[in-house]
Amino acid sequence: MTDDSESGQALAEHVIAWMARSDRVGCGLGVRVVAVEPYAVTLALTVRAEMLNAHGVCHGGVIFSLADSAFAYACNSQNDSALATAGTIQFLSPAREGEELIATARQAAQQKRIGLYDVTVATADGRTVALFRGSSYRVQAALAPPPGSDPAAVS
Repeated sequence: MTDDSESGQALAEHVIAWMARSDRVGCGLGVRVVAVEPYAVTLALTVRAEMLNAHGVCHGGVIFSLADSAFAYACNSQNDSALATAGTIQFLSPAREGEELIATARQAAQQKRIGLYDVTVATADGRTVALFRGSSYRVQAALAPPPGSDPAAVS
């Protein structure tokens, strides 16, 4: 991790762009990157008909996947390769077809290799749909190739 906030931001943007291209589940769900900071990410997706459960609301697995992706992007944003060790979610209100879901993840704590991240999933109008907390373990390796070495990198 760097102390220089400008280079930390540039690294976060590079890593998140690389992750977004490499995340097949996120791509399949239509997840979009909205905002990036070191150890904080906002992602969004629009609930589609094929994401609805038998109750006619967004399947919890889709909401969990969005929250889990935001968590993963946030904890890896400085290229400190980290893997999830646990994730829990509380569903607070349903999401319906056509609604945009916005997942905002932020680092809550980091102690050596163990990190805790909180994610809020809300609708575009601010209604909270779910709260997620994930813990991660840093494996002391880089995840994304260094900036400049990845020809498909987004500037």
